[in-house]
Amino acid sequence: MPSLSAPVTDSTVRQVRHLVSIRDLTDGDLYSIVARGAAFAAGECGSPLAGQVAGVYFLKTSTRTRTAFTSAALRLGAGVIQYGPQDLQTNTGETSADTGRVLSGMLDVLVARTAGDPAELRAWAAQSRMSVLNAMSAEEHPTQALTDLTTLLRQFGRIEGLRLLYLGEANNTANALALALTRFPGVELELRTPPGYGLPAQILVDATRQAEISGASIVERCHMSDLPGDLDAIYTTRWQTTGTVKPDPDWRHVFAPFRVEQDLWRYSPNAVFLHDLPAHRGEEVTSEVLDGPASIAFGQAENKLYSAMAVLEWCRSRAGGTTR
Repeated sequence: MPSLSAPVTDSTVRQVRHLVSIRDLTDGDLYSIVARGAAFAAGECGSPLAGQVAGVYFLKTSTRTRTAFTSAALRLGAGVIQYGPQDLQTNTGETSADTGRVLSGMLDVLVARTAGDPAELRAWAAQSRMSVLNAMSAEEHPTQALTDLTTLLRQFGRIEGLRLLYLGEANNTANALALALTRFPGVELELRTPPGYGLPAQILVDATRQAEISGASIVERCHMSDLPGDLDAIYTTRWQTTGTVKPDPDWRHVFAPFRVEQDLWRYSPNAVFLHDLPAHRGEEVTSEVLDGPASIAFGQAENKLYSAMAVLEWCRSRAGGTTR
């Protein structure tokens, strides 16, 4: 511990963990966070963040993720400071790196939704005192993937060997899901995406490489014929992702065949339905499915709280408590 006369600098504090991408997690990290989320759902808690302060910074609208992380931090004993789109001096020209360095002297963790370039999150993370968590960027929604895995674990008691069909645009949720699921042996993930709206090339390369190592499989096709049967889960997200605009004015016509309807359960009668919400009923999914017996989408939303608790505990555990 530094003496009272010694200045506190970044070099005198322990490194902390950041989560900007699922790629930032080792297999062990991923498995333990998901298992810990399930444990929190079962009633475990405690106050591992007592005495710490979490900043929650959202540039874009949010119901589930913002509420989940705020509630999670409070339940784990931390204080919370909320920031909106107009609250930080990045609006007046301060760099993200400078902002991150300043906030790191006052906060223990920053949860941020930008819906923009993840490089901004990396800039905030260029210090060794404050953890930075990506609550959604343009490329990836890693905390959503952790929620999805927690949901699957709670539903099936395992993730290994599950068969999932993802329908619709390969957006930031799909990107994170592909990077996460392919870590688990025996998982079969099939994505059916409209032409031109598939996984980014590097995401597909990375997920395929992971699948080869783990014994999972990932397939992407741009049509709705010859769908697989005997699925464990069918997943979709809303077609118009926060902060994005599609260049094709007729995109809804292109997307229409990928709508989730009850007929999809003909060959997978025991499959559950997942949706990251909010849902645009009648667009990417019918109300019959969303409100039907197969849907666990609203339980999935609740699991955001438990996975947020697990991520917050994980990112601060190496720091061993407050760094100030």
